[in-house]
Amino acid sequence: MSSNESPQNPERPMSGETDSNSNVEKILAEVGHSLTQLGDRYEQVKRDWRRYRELQQHQEELEAKKTHNPEKEPIKTELKHLLKELEELEINLESVLLPDLFWQAVRFGGLGIVIGWLLKSLAG
Repeated sequence: MSSNESPQNPERPMSGETDSNSNVEKILAEVGHSLTQLGDRYEQVKRDWRRYRELQQHQEELEAKKTHNPEKEPIKTELKHLLKELEELEINLESVLLPDLFWQAVRFGGLGIVIGWLLKSLAG
């Protein structure tokens, strides 16, 4: 080793590596956060579907009662409320789930590409 060469500390990363490491850590934190949000949304969808099936079953029961019940007005009112709640659940399940899945796929696909580029730059 000549006097112009100084030994490098193997434990001390170069500044470029530090920047790349912090970028990777940020990306991984974002991915973790996105996965948590996706898991939460999945649980909400499962609850909504369960509630939706319960309401449909209850609606069918009320429809059957309506034909055999001389006082149809309370049942009609309850049916209207059930139909309104069913419509709200349908809108929630359709409008929120599909765009979320699309954007999550785009986000994770993009993050995968970025992580691949970072790993390639670190390796090569």
